[in-house]
Amino acid sequence: MSTSQSFEIVIVGAGFNGLYQLKRLREAGWSVRLVEAGSGLGGVWHNNRYPGARVDCHVPNYEYSMPEIWEDWNWSERFPGREELVAYFDHVDSVWDLSPDIDLNTRITSAHFDDDAHRWRLGVDDDRSYDCQWLLMCTGFGSAPYVPDLPGLDNFAGVTHHTAQWPLDGFPLDGKRVAIIGTGASGVQVAQEAAAVADHLTLFQRSPVYALPMEQRALTIDEQAKNKTDYPEIFRTRNAPPGSFHDMERVNLSALEVTEEQRLEIFEDRWARGGFHFWVGTFKDTLSDLESNRLSYDFWRDKTRQRLKDPSLHEVLAPTEPPYPFGTKRPSLEQDFYDIFNQANVSLVDLIQNPLIEITETGVTTGAGHVEADVLVLATGFDANTGGFTRLDFRGADGRTIGEAWADGVDTHIGIASPGFPNMLMLYGPQSAGAFCNGPVCAEVQGEWIIDLLDHLRANKLSRFDTEAEHAAKWSDELAGWADKTLFGLADSWYMGANVPGKRRQLLNIPNSDTYLKELADCANAGYRGFVFA
Repeated sequence: MSTSQSFEIVIVGAGFNGLYQLKRLREAGWSVRLVEAGSGLGGVWHNNRYPGARVDCHVPNYEYSMPEIWEDWNWSERFPGREELVAYFDHVDSVWDLSPDIDLNTRITSAHFDDDAHRWRLGVDDDRSYDCQWLLMCTGFGSAPYVPDLPGLDNFAGVTHHTAQWPLDGFPLDGKRVAIIGTGASGVQVAQEAAAVADHLTLFQRSPVYALPMEQRALTIDEQAKNKTDYPEIFRTRNAPPGSFHDMERVNLSALEVTEEQRLEIFEDRWARGGFHFWVGTFKDTLSDLESNRLSYDFWRDKTRQRLKDPSLHEVLAPTEPPYPFGTKRPSLEQDFYDIFNQANVSLVDLIQNPLIEITETGVTTGAGHVEADVLVLATGFDANTGGFTRLDFRGADGRTIGEAWADGVDTHIGIASPGFPNMLMLYGPQSAGAFCNGPVCAEVQGEWIIDLLDHLRANKLSRFDTEAEHAAKWSDELAGWADKTLFGLADSWYMGANVPGKRRQLLNIPNSDTYLKELADCANAGYRGFVFA
């Protein structure tokens, strides 16, 4: 017998955004329920269980700013691993007591808007259902794993897993012949772990990753206790322009305006700091001027080649000419990724020079020959930004699916709402600052904007909103302008939707969180310009 539950608000997704919304909306007296497909909290950190999974934003940037959360919490490392992040979300749950209003193991399979009732009807992959007036989608930009069409993939007789679909209990790589397809963030992280224990590790690379030194280090409780005296100010500045990271301000100069000695001094300083400092903390025109960008690339290339003992790997892993502008694909952070290629048990296959022919029962065949494997790791990324929506039976006021509405490209109103899909709001979604805004910061800052809008609806006894197509088209034009005035449009990245065949090539996140947050503020100050209320 089917069961249906009614709420004013349903939140989909239990990551940073979803949990923050649940806390704040519950405090404001809303009838609200959070549903999560996974068996635990944390969103991507619950799902990404592959060996070496680790955040690429250092703490305290990557955590909530509320004192009741951080006062009694301490991290063991500057860049926490997956297990510690899962424990952090359990800590958040224990402090805010969120679980009573969360349904885990609840995968939404359909979302249909009832135009007469002004409500969303949500179907689940069992006999339950929900209906709500306001639907908040907090599925993030990395919730839909992407597996390319690899000939013969189903023929492989060994163990195959996508990095985002790793078994909860894991499985050993010790003594195995491991093949990893893809060298993005998850590929780099799995490779570092596998190289230490595998009988042999082979990486299949389509384009080189520009991995940066993580500069990981342990954190002591005493050190954090001392630093916490500054946390209120750290979080105040983190959550305000410029940028969404504490202690990562860039030099307000062009790389071409300084002497070579000054430039190298800044490069060396940011490189030594580790993390994303060398990506976003050097010069103001690194991501907008090709000549300046090339200086960053050359520095990265030379630093990387110094660690590769085999000169034949230089042109494959750190080519003389950049395959794409530096930083226009999200850099991965590494601890010993380039060092593993100095080991006898690690090999690299360049899929540009030696294309993949087929997956066989026993391994991978490329133009360079056949590689035997026991384990095949698909580090092939996500149908980013849009996949969490288009893979659902998601239908708006006229019955069209969101996949049909976005078939020729995504149009949203400031990355918050989509025309024709009333009463639905997106956090960290397509055409927001998303991938360029620190997750917890967006959860709080973009999240408060959502709270204010919902309060506005309730205070004015409004039962429905939609957004105007002309404003959504203007926002798409705005992002296209950012693709043109930066270098992001020159790379075939998931930022541009270019990693999934058939997907329109367009910039899917605005690469400036300050501009994005100002757009949100301007919209609200103008009486929620672009929204139509009923």
